[in-house]
Amino acid sequence: MKIPSGKLAVIIITAVLLIDQSVKIWIKTHMILNQEIPLLGDWFIIHFTENPGMAFGLTLGGEWGKLLLTLFRIALVGYIGFYLIKLSRRPSTPRGAIAGLSLILAGAAGNIIDSLFYGILFSPSYGQIAAFLPEGGGYASFLHGKVVDMLYFPLIKDTAGNPLFFRPIFNIADTAITTGIFYLLLFQRPFFASHKLKIEN
Repeated sequence: MKIPSGKLAVIIITAVLLIDQSVKIWIKTHMILNQEIPLLGDWFIIHFTENPGMAFGLTLGGEWGKLLLTLFRIALVGYIGFYLIKLSRRPSTPRGAIAGLSLILAGAAGNIIDSLFYGILFSPSYGQIAAFLPEGGGYASFLHGKVVDMLYFPLIKDTAGNPLFFRPIFNIADTAITTGIFYLLLFQRPFFASHKLKIEN
């Protein structure tokens, strides 16, 4: 039985958010900042870090930069959500387009949750395992939480052991965003090109 487009979107978004947040909460409540757990030798490592900025460890400086980034993410998720609802109601929309947009929305929402709530829900992770709902409040105010990253793939290293590729540390939400974008660019570009023409005409 074919799953309706709207239901498919809900399933993808819910699954990504559950996996993303479950992993992040486990990391926050079981690991100290910068602690590592090698999983597959020295090329796949769980490395706990916190990112105050954008995906893959990129940053936008200062408190105002962090606030603007969070507000931009919220606006972007709102727009994608609105667009996704419109497309899911059209029988002509390919299910691949729904899946790709759902991955992007879920990934962006996953990182927004960190920015909105982690600062008030958790204590700092410096030199200690973070406590959930600590007495006296969390490590930051609303909208100023840090995004939890943990996936590290130092596949290629120099002779001194320093990583050359792949340096960024990221999370499940970043993976969903990247996968969704590449899938849409590779397989759904004709649909969005024709859809844009229909809107303009």
